[in-house]
Amino acid sequence: MPSPPPAYCFVTVWRVPGTIAEVQAVLSDSAALPRWWPAVYLDVVPVADGEPDGLGRTVELFTTGWLPYTLRWTLRITETMTDTGFALAAVGDLVGTGRWTFVQEGPEVVITYDWQVRAAKPLLARLSWLLRPAFEANHRWAMARGEESLALELRRRRDPAADVPRPPGPTFRRAGSAR
Repeated sequence: MPSPPPAYCFVTVWRVPGTIAEVQAVLSDSAALPRWWPAVYLDVVPVADGEPDGLGRTVELFTTGWLPYTLRWTLRITETMTDTGFALAAVGDLVGTGRWTFVQEGPEVVITYDWQVRAAKPLLARLSWLLRPAFEANHRWAMARGEESLALELRRRRDPAADVPRPPGPTFRRAGSAR
């Protein structure tokens, strides 16, 4: 039986100062997500290393957003990262595919994320028809924090001695969370 079509089709465009190689270095380091994008990524657990080029690398994610709920899902790299981007698949509370693309435009990298996804977490799936605008706003909020956080991380990596502000954290404190 084929899976249902994605309920959400998000396309996000970021512009950050830097090079494609710098962006690749940050995005390929999944273990660092909670450090540089803490507003969304609460925990990352490696599951499989995949091939030497990263194909098949798999991590379990615990994520949040602006709304007071969390998601547990697994991300698997389905297309190797190149200078033009890479692709991934998601299963768990979120099910779908994502494609990151990179274009160098002068001193900036234009990063596009095409996220075709549906909520599989039972409560979210049942309420999707009603809360669609809130879920879409939550995604826009999360991605805006990602662009801001990536720009800060690129600055930090370029000059570790610089006084770079901390990235924005999650909107809700969780019981038992160290953040």
